Parts: sequence; structure tokens; C-alpha cells
Amino acid sequence: MIEAPHPYRKLILVCTNAREDGSNCCALRGGSDLHTKIKMAVKAVTSDVRVSRSGCLDNCNTGPTVVVMPDNRWFGEVTEADIPLIVEMVR
Repeated sequence: MIEAPHPYRKLILVCTNAREDGSNCCALRGGSDLHTKIKMAVKAVTSDVRVSRSGCLDNCNTGPTVVVMPDNRWFGEVTEADIPLIVEMVR
């Protein structure tokens, strides 16, 4: 194993997990749409922050879940209205 180089200083994970049985999950709460909007907003202000889709982060009851790394800050019930705050965190 080697440590892989990367151009990012932060990583934002947005849960987009969908449960096959239709039970509560971030996908049902708009996780995919939120991922796209966060990605566009972050990209507009910086190129050294990666916004990635994530599988289940095990916070289904408070989804959609967003995690900012390496800060280890977890946010639940994230909405489009929260995007400016997320952008400020990673600016």
C-alpha cells in the first residue's frame, strides 16, 4: 500500500443511500439533489474541495447527512438553505 497524493484539502461526503425496502434513507430525503447543489456551490468558490456521494453513513433518521472531512463535522437534516453555511466552512 502507498499513500496516494490528492489535490484536495477537504472532502465533503453527502449521503445518497437508497434502501431497497423503501425504508427511511437519505435518498428519499433528497440526498442526490442536495449532492448536486452542494457540488455546484463549492465548485463556484474553490477547486481544492471534493464533494462526493456517499453510501450509508448510518444516520438515516436525520438525513440527508453531510460530513466535512478532515474536520469530522457531521450534519443531519441538511437542506438547500444550509448550502451557504457549508460553503463558508470549506472556503
